[in-house]
Amino acid sequence: MAVIGYLGTSAEEGLLFQVSSKTVETLKNMTWSGSARYAVHQRHLTHALTEFVGLDPDKITFDITFLAELGVNPMDEVTKLWKYKREGTALQLVLGEHGYGKYRWTVVSFKIKVEYTDVNGDIYASTVSVSLQEYLSKDF
Repeated sequence: MAVIGYLGTSAEEGLLFQVSSKTVETLKNMTWSGSARYAVHQRHLTHALTEFVGLDPDKITFDITFLAELGVNPMDEVTKLWKYKREGTALQLVLGEHGYGKYRWTVVSFKIKVEYTDVNGDIYASTVSVSLQEYLSKDF
C-alpha cells in the first residue's frame, strides 16, 4: 500500500489518501488560494490611499472519490469529515513528504454527490468536494 498523504490529526486516525491493489482513495482538482486585505482611505481632492492591512486565511479545495468496489466504505470516510467539521478540529494536510500551510486546516464545508447506492440504499460510490480553511495558532 502506498500512502500518498492524509488529512487529520495523524496518519493513523485521519482521512488517508492511498493507493494499493485493494484500495484507491486519492484527491483530485486541488486548488490552493489566498488573498490579502487592503483598506482604501479616501482623501479630499486627490487619489485614494491604499494600505495593506493583512492576510486572509488561505483556502484549499479538492474532490475525493469514494468507491466501495475499490476497498473504501464511503460513509465511514464522510463521517470522518462530518466529525471534523462539527468539532472544528484543526487538521494537518500532508501530501507526499510535504505538509501544507503554516500550521493546520479546518473543514469549512463539504458536499457529497452520491453517484450510486447498493440494493440496501447504502452509498456505493460518491464524490466529495471538501473546502478547507487555514487555521493558525496565536504563534503565527
